[in-house]
Amino acid sequence: MAKKNLVIVESPAKAKTIGKYLGKDYEVTASMGHLRDLPKSKLGVDVENDFEPDYKPIKGKEALIRDLKAAAKESDVVYLATDPDREGEAISWHLKALLGLDDKKARRVTFNEITKKVVSEGIKAPRAIDQDLVDAQQARRILDRIVGYELSPLLWKKVRRGLSAGRVQSVAMRMVDDREKEIASFRPEEFWTLDAELRDRPEGMPFAAHYYGKNGKKNEPASREEVDAIIEDTKSAAFRVRSIKRADKQRSPSPPFTTSTLQQEASRKLNMTPRRTMAIAQQLYEGVDITGEGTVGLITYMRTDSLRISEEALSAAKTFILGRYGKDYYPETTRRFRSKDGAQDAHEAIRPSGVELTPERVKADLTGEQYRLYRLIWSRFLASQMANAVYDSVSVEIEANGHEFRASASDLKFAGYTALYEESRDDDKEEKTVKLPQLSEGQTLALDGFTPEQHFTQPPVRYTDATLIRAMEQNGIGRPSTYAPTVSTILDREYVVKEGKYLRPTPLGSVVTQLIMEEYFPDIVDTGFTARMEELLDEVEEGKTPWKKILREFYGGFSDELKSAEKALEEKGHIKVPDEESEEKCDICGRKMVVKSGKFGRFLACPGYPECTFTKPIVIEMPGRCPMCGGRLMKRTGISKKTGKQYTYYACEFRGSYDESKSCEFTTFDVPVKDDCPSCGHTLFKKSGKGFKRPFCINPECANFVPEEKRGYTKKTAAGAKSAADGEEGVVKKPARAAEKKSPAKKTAAKKPAAKKTAKKEDA
Repeated sequence: MAKKNLVIVESPAKAKTIGKYLGKDYEVTASMGHLRDLPKSKLGVDVENDFEPDYKPIKGKEALIRDLKAAAKESDVVYLATDPDREGEAISWHLKALLGLDDKKARRVTFNEITKKVVSEGIKAPRAIDQDLVDAQQARRILDRIVGYELSPLLWKKVRRGLSAGRVQSVAMRMVDDREKEIASFRPEEFWTLDAELRDRPEGMPFAAHYYGKNGKKNEPASREEVDAIIEDTKSAAFRVRSIKRADKQRSPSPPFTTSTLQQEASRKLNMTPRRTMAIAQQLYEGVDITGEGTVGLITYMRTDSLRISEEALSAAKTFILGRYGKDYYPETTRRFRSKDGAQDAHEAIRPSGVELTPERVKADLTGEQYRLYRLIWSRFLASQMANAVYDSVSVEIEANGHEFRASASDLKFAGYTALYEESRDDDKEEKTVKLPQLSEGQTLALDGFTPEQHFTQPPVRYTDATLIRAMEQNGIGRPSTYAPTVSTILDREYVVKEGKYLRPTPLGSVVTQLIMEEYFPDIVDTGFTARMEELLDEVEEGKTPWKKILREFYGGFSDELKSAEKALEEKGHIKVPDEESEEKCDICGRKMVVKSGKFGRFLACPGYPECTFTKPIVIEMPGRCPMCGGRLMKRTGISKKTGKQYTYYACEFRGSYDESKSCEFTTFDVPVKDDCPSCGHTLFKKSGKGFKRPFCINPECANFVPEEKRGYTKKTAAGAKSAADGEEGVVKKPARAAEKKSPAKKTAAKKPAAKKTAKKEDA
């Protein structure tokens, strides 16, 4: 007998989790995301007929649609349990239409967290599909389709085929490009700092006091002459303690995560891209098999900009904190955070679904990435409910001949929430711990000397994934579901590249932004206009504005801009994207190489093509020198012939050189560092990967030499070394004599029985 209740979710993992909670009376299946959408082959929106969309079943999903129709036909009730946001609502709406469900048979249910309690409660409280949510998603989808499908062909015609323009991605691209222009136009200004090196007594503890100003007025010296004048004024004067202020300073914890802050912190702390962060968070939300618990959704829904926390979760956090840390670590009143203006409050902030499932308890059941992200979310939430950290702060004012110097120190007095979690910073600077001796007002201090330092103001820092997402959120650009896809898109399209962790526009990105978007489509890349559009979409969701009204008002101006741009660009002809020149020189003809893009990404090519066809991978210069020839060390990437995956290795700049007199074969997976060995002077290396900080010497002739087997990982065979050096996966070759010693390993690896065993394991 067929089951009478059908539950449709997006993914198999979610279906598996919910199926265990609901039991045998429910059949839970997955739609695998969208099943109906605008067609890829054409605009799919009738702009002449009030923007009527032409939704079609997605190609390749015909069999799945047939199966869902058959299952729905045999069921009395169909519960549409897609994600609790605009897109999830739209998927349910499309499912209802595709499966031919009437209002009586189709029931919409949502789960803010995938736990047995919440799923059971949710299935008992079905509702109708929220058409306002659907219309807000339709408006966004059609706006983006119109911009993409009508503007992209113009870019193909005038710049390069395959380019795309997007309503939100173009604004993000402009933000990156504007920052680059700020950096280029920045003019540094000189300023100086002056520290007096003091002691409480001639043999006492030394400390530094920073120059503040004269006669109570703050002054930053702008030149060496000003600094010298201050030194001349004070070098023979008595340095006396004028005042000492002691206070307990309290620092409050950060609120629990929203989508934006989770992506930012995961980027800073875990080095995860926004796209990867959201993929792992989705896994934690949908459910993981936990020993002793079964399948559990570990976190609440991860697309949210609300800071609201349920009373049940607040109570659970209080019980946990009191039990593990004691009453001193819980504040006098429960913390409740206020969401920013304009935030959607449909969901809670991101938190663990059960605080009793500590990271340590579930670690064995999670992948490394799942564990690190879950620990971050769990720790941030619990810390947000803990007491303030208290610091014993001391500020000292010191006077010398009318000039004022200041010193301060801060010691942790009570850890509070910092016992569990501290938020990361966007910059890499660490706060220095300063110690001060016991001082008293009126005390005369001994002067050891002065430390004047010249400085220059610094240009704005390029965006990182984290800071770009923060800037988008602050400017109202996009919503929680769009931050990660937007950053990924501008990287995938090569409008922006990453240099280390920083985002830099490519010449292509600058051409598209400056010569086309800013000049001909100013509204598309205007942050204020785009933020207002997001507000209008929110109004549609709230039922205040008809969705097609937004489309009508937008399309009138956009259509006029498009016609004007086509006419103006027709007169300009094709726009050439300037080559991105590198500092690397062609090994054959000596020209400066340029950056090109191909099937496998960006690479360096000789600009002398077709006379010279030399190419090589993009390389990044590393600190240190080659231990074999003294050349520069380069960071390179390769593609494994066995797995197709990209890997990183380090090699001498002359590896594979066409000039045989310079050719050097040094390559390694160990990371060169800026320090030299104190014994032999060779560059030190460290093991790649996070957490491996201790450098070692790889020179076999040195007393400090560390053999491979003692560097923290398994010793590799020479066969593996050769594979990586030739572009295959394995460990890269060290000096030739090391490979010769390991030659017997090649014979062992070549034995047929061993190869069969390996194959069986891989197949399993």
